[in-house]
Amino acid sequence: MEGKKSQVLSQPRAILVFGAPASGKTTFCEKFSQQFRAPYYNLTEVCEANGFSRDTMLAVLQLIARTGQNIIIEGGLDTQADREEIKKLLIDEGYNPSLIWIQTDVNTIKSRLKARLKSVARAKEEYDRKISELEAPDEVFEKPIVLSGKHTFETQLSHTLSQLAG
Repeated sequence: MEGKKSQVLSQPRAILVFGAPASGKTTFCEKFSQQFRAPYYNLTEVCEANGFSRDTMLAVLQLIARTGQNIIIEGGLDTQADREEIKKLLIDEGYNPSLIWIQTDVNTIKSRLKARLKSVARAKEEYDRKISELEAPDEVFEKPIVLSGKHTFETQLSHTLSQLAG
């Protein structure tokens, strides 16, 4: 039994972060990545910048996973099926994946989008499009760590670490 425990503890971690647009995902990922010197990949940005299909993105993620490094992933996680597909790939590569769902109230999200896009109309369009694609996690099946996108990073970090340790 002791061997199994040490094997689980030695597994690399994959932190999968998802949530509404402008909820604070990227800020959390960047700071978490710096704090633990773990590579951070925004799969949506990688795909868009390179014209990758989802299948190509998954092949790239598989190559990244073969490094055995702890990693932080954002993007490509909007639906439960997306999350399960990525989790399975990571588990098959020996990872211990954890989901983090960042939640922020609608008014804050819209305000952040307005500031980022410099247009009320574009902010509304972006919000409506992204929200229609996003599925809330199944609290029982997926067991996400839920963070507020309005809390400080220190509070988010403390909550995340206590949940990962539990």
